[in-house]
Amino acid sequence: PTGSLLYPYGPHQGDETNPKLDDGTSEEIALSVPFTFYGKSYQTAFVNNNGVISFDEPVRQYTPDPFPLVDGHPFVAPYWADVDNVLGGDIFYRQTTDPALLAGISQDITQYFPKSPFTATWALVATWDHVAYYGSTSQKGNTFQAVLTTDSKIFYIMLNYWDIQWTTGAASDGDAETGLGGTPAHVDSPPIFQAGFNSGDDTDFYNIPGSQSDAIINITTTSNVKVPGRWVFRVDNFEATGV
Repeated sequence: PTGSLLYPYGPHQGDETNPKLDDGTSEEIALSVPFTFYGKSYQTAFVNNNGVISFDEPVRQYTPDPFPLVDGHPFVAPYWADVDNVLGGDIFYRQTTDPALLAGISQDITQYFPKSPFTATWALVATWDHVAYYGSTSQKGNTFQAVLTTDSKIFYIMLNYWDIQWTTGAASDGDAETGLGGTPAHVDSPPIFQAGFNSGDDTDFYNIPGSQSDAIINITTTSNVKVPGRWVFRVDNFEATGV
């Protein structure tokens, strides 16, 4: 799908592609610009097939736990659920300093946070392209993207939800034909789909509304920056993340 919501992605953009492996992950990504996430600086990241970007260590778990997770593992969960890219879809990622892309990101973020003019110098773009769910017997796929970006002083994460057709893999008690029910996904918030952020301690975490409930299927229509399907957070200090 092409649309203004997703920044360009795919092999023709220079993206790496994750292996076709259930619960798989990227290789360790050495960040060319250290990324500050809730007060701590990280040099390495992993793009995990199951809809999570983690710092320092991969995350292979497929059924999301409610945040906060206090095992010290910090991560961003654009859409934490049981992805199986063997059955369908691809996971792409790249670090970039491409001027045209950074100009677009800078313009967008400055529009959302006008009090803090922002000129991006680096971004990590990870895209889950029409990914299937574990145990799927359908052609359903989810397409979403996470962007980590900084000007070396301020750090933002943008989550773009373009097409969400399922919430739950079969091993999380989801329906094999519909990909619904069970324990919805976690979107840096908890559903079997969970969406949100986990800092690794028990106080700093954020769940996108609807996470870990069937309502997460509607995330393409919700936003904290008045752009349906897009959520943007300042993440260098937790206090700034309020919606």
